[in-house]
Amino acid sequence: MTTVMAQAPAEANRLSRLLSLSRGVDRFPVDVEELAIGYAAQFGHDDPIASVVGADLPGFEGALYRVEKSGKHEWALIYNSAIEVPGRIRFTMAHELGHYILHRKNRDEFQCSESDMLHWESDEKRQEAEADVFASYLLMPIDDFQRTIGTDTVDLDVLDHCAQRYGVSLTAAILKWLEFTSQRAILVMSTEGHMLWARSSQSALRSGAFFRTKNAVVPIPAGSLAASTESATPEKQGIELAARTWFPKEPAGMSLREMRIVSDRYEQTMSLLILPKAEPRWMREPEERDDELLDERIQSGHLPRCK
Repeated sequence: MTTVMAQAPAEANRLSRLLSLSRGVDRFPVDVEELAIGYAAQFGHDDPIASVVGADLPGFEGALYRVEKSGKHEWALIYNSAIEVPGRIRFTMAHELGHYILHRKNRDEFQCSESDMLHWESDEKRQEAEADVFASYLLMPIDDFQRTIGTDTVDLDVLDHCAQRYGVSLTAAILKWLEFTSQRAILVMSTEGHMLWARSSQSALRSGAFFRTKNAVVPIPAGSLAASTESATPEKQGIELAARTWFPKEPAGMSLREMRIVSDRYEQTMSLLILPKAEPRWMREPEERDDELLDERIQSGHLPRCK
């Protein structure tokens, strides 16, 4: 029997509209705990989330469990109390609320790790992706995000201001921005000289500015700010360097803006790369156009034939 899943953005947007009507535009950050506890009564469900608690969950960000109490079914939403960043806790709670709204008819429990909440590639993680999308739309509505950024030049200070407004981590705010920005932008998380993962905006993807990090060791390029062991004053606003430092197929003479934050706590480096608008394909050298077409075919699942 096929269950029709509710659409994550639509459900999150419905809640956002209700919150806007009841609390106005200055309703951020979202009180996810209050929302989760009151959701069932608001929408007439008989299996409410009865508790939201922190607990010791080694290896997990959060969990959602169905329990039976006095002959009735209830749910317990649990987050890892060892998480030190409040923004991650809020996103975790919203993620589990997403499971409750979207998926509770199919499973009795959900246990979600940080890996599940960052990597969406495999089919079996589709529900994790949907819960992530729900959380991002609920906590960071795109229309409000766009108004908050305005016409300012986007850098890590601007995005950190958005993260503070929505009560989420800087990483979550950047990933949300990448969903709707028209700029060619790429977020890279790295450690010890190689990439952990990377995410590109749609315009960056279409132009071939992306990294294939799944099941691959991708080194941080020499000459980049991410590879530098020295502190640079304008790191959060960015420095200009040759685009080919990161993307060898970009035109000669093109520059990009690279920003970074080095986290001693997690021994990781966050790098945000912003490229200028891509040159039209017809202006590129023939071999560059051929390589770009090959990349597009591989990304869409068409592998080259071996002769």
